[in-house]
Amino acid sequence: MYCIDIMKEEHRNISYMLSAIRKACVAILDGGEVNDREMRRMIDFTRSYADHYHHGKEEKFLFPEMERELGMIGESLIRHGMLVEHDLGRAHVADWEAALDLYRQDPKTEHKLDILTGAMGYADLLNRHVEKENNVVYTFAEDKLSEAARTGIDEKARNFEEDPASSEVREKYLAFLDEMMKKYSISRK
Repeated sequence: MYCIDIMKEEHRNISYMLSAIRKACVAILDGGEVNDREMRRMIDFTRSYADHYHHGKEEKFLFPEMERELGMIGESLIRHGMLVEHDLGRAHVADWEAALDLYRQDPKTEHKLDILTGAMGYADLLNRHVEKENNVVYTFAEDKLSEAARTGIDEKARNFEEDPASSEVREKYLAFLDEMMKKYSISRK
């Protein structure tokens, strides 16, 4: 499926950013300073690219069709699995940002710990989430959805990808991803 192929590519990009987040956290543990600007740009990436852009496609195009066509199994997988994890990821990012705000006002070790906890909580959750979607959810969708549903999902995804606003999002956030990959010596696999 075109839509799933695109979303798997986005998962690779998100995974590279998760590696950069981890390396930024390790640098702090090794005694480095909290780079507020960089961390906030990472948060922007998670919200704008990983959540709004990527999860938005899942939540608008793929998941509704899975719930509609696959009955109780599809509904349970989506509502009690993937959507819960999307919300948990948003909570980790909110905690991470709140910790940055507190650290900016009062640079205490406790706030630094909360920065690391929010960032790594998000990274750990999303790494596991990507694995589940790639190996279970997407495979299930490709195997079980009707041809009409798959075609409809792909058409919506193509229209979304061709929108100039989508191109702008990709360009902006993939440029930042490249910057972080260079900084933290992360190579594409």
